[in-house]
Amino acid sequence: MTEPCTCPGPPYYSVIFANQRTTKDQAGYEAMADRMFQLAQQQPGYLGADTARDAEGFGITVSYWRDLEAIENWRINSEHLEAQQLGREKWYETFSLRVAKVERG
Repeated sequence: MTEPCTCPGPPYYSVIFANQRTTKDQAGYEAMADRMFQLAQQQPGYLGADTARDAEGFGITVSYWRDLEAIENWRINSEHLEAQQLGREKWYETFSLRVAKVERG
């Protein structure tokens, strides 16, 4: 069992990524998801993440960041841009992305 992320005291930001997976290229998706998790952990301002996926492929990942600049730097990371493109092309039927400021923890 994975423990929920423990973040420092607010304020900080969360990026909420909700998605419905396709059945395409499961191995490629898992490899890229692992790589993105490793890469995110190396980014300045990254605080942690919580993630869950159900049996039908619906998932939510909430990543936590120190500030909006850290989120923007992650968004434009070259490897992350490649993962985003592959996600749009083959791994996600639908997805939504929201950024929220956490003011209480």
